[in-house]
Amino acid sequence: MKRLSCFLALMVAVILVGCGKPDFSDAEKKTIASLALNTLPSLKPDTTNRFADVPAAAALGSTLFFDLGMSRDGTVSCSTCHKIDRQFQDDLPQAVGVGRTNRRSMPLAGVARDPWFFWDGRRDSLWAQALTPLENPLEQAGNRAAYAHYIKARFGERYERIFGPLPDFAGIPLNASPLGNDAERAAWNAMDGAHRDAVNRVFANIGKAIAAFERSIEPPQTRFDRFALDLATGAEPKGDAAFTREEILGLKLFIGKANCVSCHNGPRFTDNGFHNTGVPPVAGLPPDRGRIDAVAQVEADPFNCFGAYRDGDVGACGELRFMVKDAPELVRAYKTPSLRGAATRPPYMHAGQFSSLDEVVAHYAKAAPSMEGTTEIHPLQLSDRERAALVAFLKTLSE
Repeated sequence: MKRLSCFLALMVAVILVGCGKPDFSDAEKKTIASLALNTLPSLKPDTTNRFADVPAAAALGSTLFFDLGMSRDGTVSCSTCHKIDRQFQDDLPQAVGVGRTNRRSMPLAGVARDPWFFWDGRRDSLWAQALTPLENPLEQAGNRAAYAHYIKARFGERYERIFGPLPDFAGIPLNASPLGNDAERAAWNAMDGAHRDAVNRVFANIGKAIAAFERSIEPPQTRFDRFALDLATGAEPKGDAAFTREEILGLKLFIGKANCVSCHNGPRFTDNGFHNTGVPPVAGLPPDRGRIDAVAQVEADPFNCFGAYRDGDVGACGELRFMVKDAPELVRAYKTPSLRGAATRPPYMHAGQFSSLDEVVAHYAKAAPSMEGTTEIHPLQLSDRERAALVAFLKTLSE
């Protein structure tokens, strides 16, 4: 009987340890609290888009987001690559619209808080980003004159209630764009400046409406957030807020030894920066140098913050004004993605190079050299148990 009592006491102790009773230093608690969703500040107004928080604009933007008519062949919408039931992404290694692109679709939760857009930051506002796939021949493959005509024919009254009168379309060809095929570029060049500006303004307002809708997409609370709140208030974590011993170890590694938090920080688990982490290229895809090539693209964009289609004062253009334009660390650097929801949206990296979180953790532990430029990561001496613990913690950001 005495042996049985000792055995039962030992089993109770093992179970209690297995439940993962939190044991963190004050510094660790402070870092964990900074990652919790309840610390996410209110969304700032977008002064470059005066319609950003207009409900009617968001409603029109939602309609356009899901409208297959917003593509050359009527088969592709924004929602083709940003599926509402898949965290507004598509589960593919490279997005597929009219054709296959060379990069992964990014999820949209919290995207309105980003200073730069796309994996390489080639656009500087959410509304300018929304315009880019519309004319990309591999995505929606349309042209801006055709979109202006489509808006007038299909949504004219709604548009005018929000943005004011549509222009006189007499003299505006059905298909024209500075980015289109030979015939569309020739038609665009044959237009006078007033007509080109009129089309550009309608086109810009399409982006502003879609951006108004996308501003409503925010990340949901997860197990981690419930755990972090209990930890901050001193409450005993219960239910799904109670972390296992493995999840606690993973969290400690994330903010400590593995130093993931250096880039994946704040309540969205991203520093919004660009980093070369030695991710290998994908065979068969066009050369992709990341941020270094995006600088010229964002500067040349007529819809950037310095352009004529920005609302508000130029004072909102600080990111563009002080953008780093030429530095070795920009070569093959890509945006730090948010890790919220990451466990349920493989594959990973900018072109779907890794199929699982285990492969991602193994890549960071190995820290292979970059094919171009210099990787920022260094080899980590992580045991198999520690790698598994990191993955277990990352899953708490998706549950």
